[in-house]
Amino acid sequence: MTTVLLLRHGRTTANASGGLAGRQPVELDDTGRDQAKRVGERLRELPLTAVVTSPLIRCKQTLELALPGMEPQVDDGLIECGYGEWEGKPLKDLAKDPLWPVVQQHPSAVVFPGGEAMAAMSARAVATIRRWDARISAEHGPEALWLACSHGDVIKAIVADAMGLHLDEFQRIVADPASVSVIRYTPTRPFLVRLNDTADLSGLVPAAAQGSSDAAVGGGAGGGV
Repeated sequence: MTTVLLLRHGRTTANASGGLAGRQPVELDDTGRDQAKRVGERLRELPLTAVVTSPLIRCKQTLELALPGMEPQVDDGLIECGYGEWEGKPLKDLAKDPLWPVVQQHPSAVVFPGGEAMAAMSARAVATIRRWDARISAEHGPEALWLACSHGDVIKAIVADAMGLHLDEFQRIVADPASVSVIRYTPTRPFLVRLNDTADLSGLVPAAAQGSSDAAVGGGAGGGV
């Protein structure tokens, strides 16, 4: 089978302000644009056979800056989780919602009000990646390298599947803005090759918010917060 690079979009205005963007058309901020350019310097060294993206503008902007001249194929299966009534609200307010601890500890049971079930998000994201993997493998061979640009919770769900983890464990995974996680698929099982790789160690310096046990719903602004 093939190797897929899972690229999270760069930081957005919502990430910077502590909001949950969901499927809203938020765009990259200045930091996010810089992140996209930097990750592009590494990606352009690779013989990518295909680039697939979520339809949301923050992913498209990331690819335009990272891989100018490439024409990514859009797949709705990579779109952000549908957070429904939670979209656009500050995370600090959502943390007071009775659903918050369920999102943290039992996400497989969560259905966002007016939105999507986290289990459904995971299932369609994994199915999308595996469908593209099979297609690219058939067209380009098992050594093919391709890229999918998506969102924090979507990437975490795909990584959890590759590691054989139940969805209830996926909040232990971190996918920072403009990070790359790499999965190599084989006929019998996937291998996680890289996780949350930004080639930037500055994000490892703990921030005050990192004392919390809660995961960053939607992926957060970086540095594990």
